[in-house]
Amino acid sequence: MSVLARCIVLGAEALVRLLLGVYFRRIEIFHADRVPAGPVLFVANHPGSVTDAFIVGTSLPRRAHFLATAQLFRFKPLAWLLRHLGIIPLNRREDDPAAMRSVAGSFDAAFRVLERGDAVVIFPEGVTYDDAQLKALKSGAARLALDYEARREGRGGLRIVPLGLTYAAKERFRSTVLVFFGPPIPVANFLPQYAERRKECINGLTAKLARRMQALLVHVPQMELEHMVDAVKRLYLPRLRLGNLVVTAPMPALTEEVLLTQAIVDACEFAHREMPERARAFLAHLHRYERVLRQLHLADADVETLASHRHATARTIGIGLLALLLFPVALTGWLHWRPPTRLLDALAGRVVEAAKRKAQLAHLRMLFGFILYGTFFAGYLSLAWVWLGWPRAGWYGLLLPVTGLVGHYYRQETGRLFGAVRTAVVLLRAPLARRRVLRMRAALLREIEAVRKVYRLTLTPGLIPGAEADG
Repeated sequence: MSVLARCIVLGAEALVRLLLGVYFRRIEIFHADRVPAGPVLFVANHPGSVTDAFIVGTSLPRRAHFLATAQLFRFKPLAWLLRHLGIIPLNRREDDPAAMRSVAGSFDAAFRVLERGDAVVIFPEGVTYDDAQLKALKSGAARLALDYEARREGRGGLRIVPLGLTYAAKERFRSTVLVFFGPPIPVANFLPQYAERRKECINGLTAKLARRMQALLVHVPQMELEHMVDAVKRLYLPRLRLGNLVVTAPMPALTEEVLLTQAIVDACEFAHREMPERARAFLAHLHRYERVLRQLHLADADVETLASHRHATARTIGIGLLALLLFPVALTGWLHWRPPTRLLDALAGRVVEAAKRKAQLAHLRMLFGFILYGTFFAGYLSLAWVWLGWPRAGWYGLLLPVTGLVGHYYRQETGRLFGAVRTAVVLLRAPLARRRVLRMRAALLREIEAVRKVYRLTLTPGLIPGAEADG
């Protein structure tokens, strides 16, 4: 690689890290210590389009090569950059059915990387999507791993490390994302009888990968349980954070939330399977409770404040005073950054597929936003220099990002303020409705606690999902 090419590659990598650091408030990495030395195939879910590759590439404790759709290589300058970044083109059936023979070439390129003891990353779902549920895995990852190990008669030492990507809100600026590493899977364990039963071995390893990846995500296997899981999480997650058997060590917020939500999914499955009548009664009570909330125009998050009149009033006053104090700063940020934001949203709306809007917004906002916000920032700074002179223009430029962030968070906090005001109105105008809502919520919490006591008997203290190792 020439010096110029090396500089371009390093610049692209630095830019990706900068964009991720600006767009996401925090990227949590859990169990990176599970990544072994030697040849490794990382398999990850794919809920965030190109953003997934950005996050995985910057979160891995070692350098890795990605297998990516050949469609990205149609633009020659981009193809040059991707190849220098170590991206291996992979033709998918939906890209060009007549060119599937190129898959063998992609596998050979991946084999050469693994032979050097390096790592390869693949997204075995093959497509990106908006929701958080793991989709059916394609067999490519298993075929690649088994073919590599079979060529070396089981002595290649290849291991597969599952990755779980969980976004708190992937389409929202300054949100959080979790990269959860699963325990490594030795590929040689699936090699016996591969020559005679190739398809069975591939399907068996693919099924193993799906189970391991589901253990790293919030995966609800039954559609009818989604409402129950969502409700129990809203009602009970704050209490579950205290004194539970799932999370026994301090960890970042989103990591803890994912682990506890996995426990909620397991408990709901247990109740649905072992206590179906009780589960149906809980859902019926839940529907009545949610109907009352809709009639009062309240969100479940507001109901907790109804338990204490003083707390609700003090919270409303406190947020209101803070809103008044920060209004001039927030308004300055809003006036400066709203025009490029509107332009960026309009541009994204034209480019993004409607079915994959949430999945594709993040990387489009990062890439186009870098250009748009940079252009507007340069324009603001130039005008300030003309009108105010250089020293004042410099201070103005330093304050622009600060006021922008204040304006962003101000909008979120004013939403909470309106929720607190609605709560105060219920307290003052409908005391009977307040008591009714609190009784209904308390009954739901008692039922959740009762089922939890039964479910806890099935748990192993200290066991974190995905912690078991393969033999």
